[in-house]
Parts: sequence; C-alpha cells; structure tokens
Amino acid sequence: MPPIIDVKNLTKRYRNHIAVDNVDLEVQEGEIFGILGPNGAGKTTTLEMIEGLRKPDAGSITVDGIDAVNDSDRVRKIIGVQLQSTALFPYLTASELVALFGSFYGVTEPRNRAPELLRLVDLEDKSASRVEELSGGQQQRLSIALALVNTPRVTFLDEPTTGLDPHARRNLWQTILGVREAGATVVLTTHYMEEAEVLCDRIAIMDGGKVIACNTPAGLIRGLDAEATVTATIIRPVGVDPVPTRDSATTDDAFSNLPGVVAADVSPHETGNRLTLKTRDAQTSIMGLLELAAERSIVLEDLSSSRATLEDVFLARTGRTYEEDDPDPAS
Repeated sequence: MPPIIDVKNLTKRYRNHIAVDNVDLEVQEGEIFGILGPNGAGKTTTLEMIEGLRKPDAGSITVDGIDAVNDSDRVRKIIGVQLQSTALFPYLTASELVALFGSFYGVTEPRNRAPELLRLVDLEDKSASRVEELSGGQQQRLSIALALVNTPRVTFLDEPTTGLDPHARRNLWQTILGVREAGATVVLTTHYMEEAEVLCDRIAIMDGGKVIACNTPAGLIRGLDAEATVTATIIRPVGVDPVPTRDSATTDDAFSNLPGVVAADVSPHETGNRLTLKTRDAQTSIMGLLELAAERSIVLEDLSSSRATLEDVFLARTGRTYEEDDPDPAS
C-alpha cells in the first residue's frame, strides 16, 4: 500500500540557517511513527510543514494522497494536531471544550463526541472539570482528545510528554497507544529516547535538520557493530603485587580478541582500571572475560552488561552523545 504520508526533499531555511535539510519520510497507515532528536534538530519544523502550518522552501508532501503544500485546507480536515504548547480556555469544562472544537470542524452534534473521547484519554470522570482544575498530565491528555474530535486519518503529537513527571508520562503513553488502537495513524516528535523506543513502530532520528537514520527501534540497534556493552572494574586480589596502569595483563589489547568483542577500552579508575567492552554477543564475551581473568589472576568487580540503546545509535551516527537538554530552543 502507498504510504499515508510521503515527504520528499523537504527543506526549510531561515535566512542563513537551514532548519530542515532535504528530508525524506514515509509513514505507513496505522503505525506510530516517531521523529526523534535533540532540541534544535528540526522536528517541530518538519511536523508543521506536513500539517500545513508552514510553507516549505523546497520539496513535496502528500497526506492521504492530498498535496499538503498546495492544498493544505483539505489536509487540515483529515488530520488532528496536538501542538507543542496548547492554550485552552481555562473556564470551560473538558466536555465543553470537546464540543467547541467539534463545532470548529463542523462535526454533527459535537457534544456527543465528548463522552467517547474523554473515555479514550481516561478523563471521563473529569468531563465537568474546568481546564484550570486539571493537572498538567490531564491537560495534555485533553489536548490529545481535542486533536481527535474530527476522527482524523492522521494524528500529529508534538512532544506530548514534555514537562510531565515520569508517572504522568507513562500514563500518556497508554493514551497514545489507545489512539492508534482506535484507528488513527500517529506521528509524534520526542526528544526522549525511551519514549520513542516504547511507543514507535518506526523512528526517524533527526540531527541538524537531517534524517540520519530511519528504521524500527530494533532495526536501528541491529545496525550497530556492537549490540551490547559489558563493563567491569579490574583489580588485583590481596597479596598480589599491583600492576602498572597499562600493564600487559590489563591493556586494551588483552581484551580486544575476546569472542564477540568489537572494541575494548581500559581506563584508570579509583580502585583499579575500568574495562568497557563493545560486543556483538554479551554472554559469549562475558564467559571469555571470566576465563581470561582467571588465567591472569585479576579480579572483576561490578561486572554488568547492557544492551545497546538508541543513544548508542545516535552516538555512532553523529560521533557525539545525545543531549536531551540542549540549550537551543528551536526544535
């Protein structure tokens, strides 16, 4: 089937700054598609062009077969949008707001949509509560309900959990999964790695206005040379003479040939040397590491392993760590 969203060569400039640089994206019907990246990566600008809120300087966008650049009014009728910052009328109740937004879209009997939508976002018991009486997480869930009032083909959620505490964030994740289960395609932006990995069927990672990778979360991780990291502190047992920081028993080369290992690093640590192994097979590498430790009379403390994450993907693609709290306010 053709993609429900098809973006080709999308570009947006602001004077000498290229906010979105020749981006291609395809979103399939029924999936939760994530656009992940640090602040300033170009996520929101990309979303706003697809939604018809900004004109691109170059490129094409189709949404459900409609040219979103030249026929943005038609596109707005079939999409729902939850903006990064939504100002709601504080003295209206949740039910009244759903009815009001329904009237904007020409929904027949818009008041009848309120119970269903508030139930979907777990706010049924808040239908008579004013916006000012709702918590931050409840207001975010209400804004998602408002984005669904016209039964959209595609729902856009722009950093929907920003500013929420961990508990409220996870509650909102369930709401977003419910939106997809109700039949809508979901496109969301986020700068939270865990959120993208939990929610999204596929993820486009953006940095510097470009899409640097796009795949399923598992596919992105499989694309790395190493799918896991093994760490340990290397020390000498009591009664054994300490060795120089970089002796032959504890240098990088001593561990780089262990099975599965693609990179080894040994660095000074308070109680010994800190060992970090990048490996394709954590179990096999750990077994080899224990054998090597026994042969060379070294003790391993704090031995642990962790699978690769989307942050490792970002590091591999860009050569720098992922910073969620980038000071650049543009996104």
